[in-house]
Amino acid sequence: MAKLIYIIISILGGMLAGIQAPVNGELGKKIGTFEGALFSFFIGTLFLTFIVLFFGKGQMSGISAVPKWQLVGGFIGAIFVMTIIIAVPHLGVALTILSAIIGQVLISMVIDHFGFFGVEVIPINWNRVIGLILMFTALFFIYRDRLTI
Repeated sequence: MAKLIYIIISILGGMLAGIQAPVNGELGKKIGTFEGALFSFFIGTLFLTFIVLFFGKGQMSGISAVPKWQLVGGFIGAIFVMTIIIAVPHLGVALTILSAIIGQVLISMVIDHFGFFGVEVIPINWNRVIGLILMFTALFFIYRDRLTI
């Protein structure tokens, strides 16, 4: 039951990503893909600067001591935002987001299974595989009229 709040927070975060996709997609169409991604991250940086200044209680001075691989999250996030900006005008918001979620679940299952990046090992089992297959099935049935490969 204690994990329920984190599930709700994650669902809300996913809803925000669903809103962010068309906003960034339209921005990218108007000012350019890379420019749209840059502006999106710039606004996000301003917001996070405000949050850290007024509410942060972390140890920013410890940034030089963390393993360097932990610093690539922003780079990966920028690539993700650019892929969404590129895909939304061609696929629509729902197909783009569903595809992104499937990609996230797929790689997350691999990360969990092997315990990459220091996360708790959660082995792949048939329930997880069936869940992923059902997600691919949903992708096919919901969007089969748009999936011209």
